[in-house]
Amino acid sequence: MIEKELELFHSSILLNEVKEKVRILKSYGVGNERLEAVLYDEEMFPKLVITKDYDIVLAGEKQEAVGLEPLVKAVYLLFLCHQEGIVLKQLPDYRQELTDIYLKLTPRGLTKRVRKSIDDVVNPTMNSINEKCSRIRQAFMSLVPRNIARYYVVSGKRGEPKSILLPRSSVVWECDLHHPQGL
Repeated sequence: MIEKELELFHSSILLNEVKEKVRILKSYGVGNERLEAVLYDEEMFPKLVITKDYDIVLAGEKQEAVGLEPLVKAVYLLFLCHQEGIVLKQLPDYRQELTDIYLKLTPRGLTKRVRKSIDDVVNPTMNSINEKCSRIRQAFMSLVPRNIARYYVVSGKRGEPKSILLPRSSVVWECDLHHPQGL
């Protein structure tokens, strides 16, 4: 009986310490989604594999390819390469990087239409980036439960950096994209 009371007492102390650390993290601007990601065991996330051919594969109980058209996939990989996130107003600064990623995905090169589509994606006054993020969300929601999918999609509050919350230890890069020199 005394052991049980001691365990409760110690767990209460630990919970108060965690609560204080969470308060400090929030004062540094860490959001609830990031905090929740830490609380989940990384093992619950299917590995996200970026193959040598730049296919995006969820490697859980069974391997499932995430079906994204080339420009949407390029947008996804851009955000995956930037764990710190990207403020959408600053997307024009990422135009060349997005273009370089796109060129790795498709041998067709840059047509006039593709150049225009890339310009639209990085133009913060257009809705194209939101449309691409919506397609990414739909693709993942069709493969994993909603509470898990939210870690794989591009998300963030308005005016703040948008990012992919998935712990990077759950990402397997078989290609050279995640290295800055790989682009």
